[in-house]
Amino acid sequence: MVNIRARKDSELLFLDFRYQGVRCRELTALKDTPEHRKRLQALANRIQKEIERGTFDYGAFFPNSPKVEVFANGGPAKPEPMTDAAPTPPPMLANPAERQTPTFADFAELWFLEMSPQWRRLHRQGVRDVLDKNLLPTFGTRLLHTITKADVMGFRAELARMPGRKGGTLGAARINKIMCFLRQILNEAADRFEFTPAFRGIKPLKQKRTDVEPFTLEEVQKILDTVRPDYRDYLTVRFFTGLRTGEVNGLKWKHIDLERNLILVRETVVNGQEEDGVKTDQSIRDIAMLPMVRQAIENRLKVRDPSCPWVFPTADGGPMDAHNFSNRVWYPLLRYLDLAPRRPYQTRHTAATLMLASGESPEWIAQIMGHSTTAMLFKVYSRFVPNLTRQDGQAFAGLVHSKLGPKPDAPPPKAPPSPADAAPPDHAAALAALQSLSPEQLATLLTLAKKAS
Repeated sequence: MVNIRARKDSELLFLDFRYQGVRCRELTALKDTPEHRKRLQALANRIQKEIERGTFDYGAFFPNSPKVEVFANGGPAKPEPMTDAAPTPPPMLANPAERQTPTFADFAELWFLEMSPQWRRLHRQGVRDVLDKNLLPTFGTRLLHTITKADVMGFRAELARMPGRKGGTLGAARINKIMCFLRQILNEAADRFEFTPAFRGIKPLKQKRTDVEPFTLEEVQKILDTVRPDYRDYLTVRFFTGLRTGEVNGLKWKHIDLERNLILVRETVVNGQEEDGVKTDQSIRDIAMLPMVRQAIENRLKVRDPSCPWVFPTADGGPMDAHNFSNRVWYPLLRYLDLAPRRPYQTRHTAATLMLASGESPEWIAQIMGHSTTAMLFKVYSRFVPNLTRQDGQAFAGLVHSKLGPKPDAPPPKAPPSPADAAPPDHAAALAALQSLSPEQLATLLTLAKKAS
């Protein structure tokens, strides 16, 4: 019987069972929660079945356990009875990979349990969905070492024929995401069980450029002038801070610093649930409030319910619901204004392009947006900058005009003299001028003359 227990000091779960007469206790990195117990129970059931069938491979389930060596040669050493009979020759061993690799389903569950503690809730849920809907139905019963590159390529081809959410077939981004999880599982298995990884030489599908459709300043003004008054402050903050949807919906009053005029991005809300942290380490940031943003925050402060932690709550006191806002406010508003339909996330893209168009430092903008580098900034947004201000090229034209343009009230330039009217060169004056130069000045003049020639 494989039991699930928890350590009293750390509250970490561990498996407790007997194998070949030896008590085995294997600690996991999972905290004692109902969800983790449910996942671990599935693994415990598989271990129990394999022990009963005589197919249990300790190293396949617990490759880093010190007990792997104990069971590698058939279990703990036992005293051999005294006999005159010749020793029985050892049985022929199967191919090492065949003897050691578990099924894809068994290893995938182990990989999921090991990796889960470092994932955010939403990512963990996404991985679980891919495992259950895509990977386990296709590869679940296969031994890991038998999965070939041809199998992987065939699986990707099948994904490309599957229907997508918005009509057509699955997009390259979704296919790459599914394949990424498959790659991680197979590469980890290949590293542990020492077989050739099936993903060698397989590159991700080329994805389309990020869908960016920022609003112009005129369109932003129309939206803010027309939207329902109870959502005007919400959209003002979205348009002029570049906050992600989950970040603005998860904004709490404790993260508004009016004394320093800052919004502190520390938490996020996805599908109405608080996430444990933000998207990336770079997403933890402080954003200075523009005057209109501060005014919007102060407007919310006037109607704040002291018992509600959210800056933009719903009627029942919960955080802003992204789906409800999109369907009941956002898309009807765009239709009313005869604007092209686009996701509310375009408010973030609009903020980035407006900051770039106004000449702000790219490094500063990347920090405000929560990007680790400026590379993403230029890759995604730079092509939209000229179209937002309708003044592309004006800065360059202004510089040229200020340096080379005609001065006010300046007389028109004289026409150059014709060769016939030109005075003969004064060689004596030129020689005298050269003789008056210092050696350093003369060397500089000669260098410039060489470059000019």
